[in-house]
Amino acid sequence: MPGVPPARFGYLGPPGTFCEAALRTLPVAARGELEPYVSVPDALDAVRRGDVGAALVPFENSVEGSVSTTLDELATGEPLHVTAEVLLPVTFDLLVRPGVSLADVRRVATHPHAEAQCRGWLRATLPDAVVHPAASTADAAAGVEAGTYDAAIASPLAAERYGLVAAARSVGDNASAVTRFVLAARPAAPAPPTGADRTTVVAFIADDHPGALLELLTEFAVRGVNLTRIESRPTGAGLGRYCFSIDCEGHVADARVGEALSALRRACADLRFLGSYPRADGATTNPPRGVSDAAFRDAAAWLAAIRDGR
Repeated sequence: MPGVPPARFGYLGPPGTFCEAALRTLPVAARGELEPYVSVPDALDAVRRGDVGAALVPFENSVEGSVSTTLDELATGEPLHVTAEVLLPVTFDLLVRPGVSLADVRRVATHPHAEAQCRGWLRATLPDAVVHPAASTADAAAGVEAGTYDAAIASPLAAERYGLVAAARSVGDNASAVTRFVLAARPAAPAPPTGADRTTVVAFIADDHPGALLELLTEFAVRGVNLTRIESRPTGAGLGRYCFSIDCEGHVADARVGEALSALRRACADLRFLGSYPRADGATTNPPRGVSDAAFRDAAAWLAAIRDGR
C-alpha cells in the first residue's frame, strides 16, 4: 500500500547464507527489507529491540541436529515466539576465486555444521587441506573473496554474492540434507490453527528426581500428542540442571495440546511457550480416538451435567 513502510526482517548473515535463501522463500518477506546480522543472538536481539519485525535463524539440521545457540537464545532472555518455519534442502559447493583450481586449494573455510556434512568429501578429495571455522558459510565465501582462504564450502547463492566460481559442486555427503529455520517475532496471539501445525515449548523441571522426564512425556502421551523433537539443554545453574526443548504436533488452540501444556505448567518450575505455527511440510495431524476437540467438548459437557445433577 502507498505510504506504508516495508517490513524489515533479520537473518543470520552476511548476505549469501542459506538463512537468506530460506528467508526469501517466505511470502511475508518477499517485499520486505532484509537485514543480515553476524550471529543468531544479534538477529534475535534485533527483534527484541524492535529494529526488525522478525528474524529467521537456523534451528536444526537433518544431519547435525539442533543449533544449540538458537535453542539457548529462545529459552532465555526476553521471550520471542516462532511464527513460521522453513525447510530448506542444503546443497554445498566448493567455491574459489576465478582461476583457482582444485589442486591449488590448501585452506578451506566454512561453518562447522557445513564441515560436518562434507567431511567424507573433504577427506577423499582434499585430504591435505586445512579447514578453518567461519561464523557462517557466507562469511567463509567473503574470506575467499578477500584472499584469506583458497576455498569455501558454501551455498551457490554465495558464489553470486562474492564473485566466486564452483571448483566442485554438490560436495555434501548426504544428498537429502535439510535445514529447518524458524521465524521469531515478539510475542502475540498465535495465528488460528490450520490442521497442520507444530507447537514449541521449553520445560524447566522443578527438581531433579527419578522419573522427572517420564512425567513430562506422560502428559503428552495420555492426550495423544505426538512429539516431533525433544532434547535437553543445560540451564547454566549447575551440573545436572537441564531444561527440555520440545516440539509437538498440533496447535495450542487444540484441546489436547492446551491440556498437555496446562499440565506441564503445573508440574514444571517454568514452561516457556515458543509458539504454535504451520508446519512447513504440511503434514496434518489426525488425533487418536478420544482426544479430538469434539471428544473433549463431549467429556466436558458430560462432567458439567453430572455436577449439575442432570
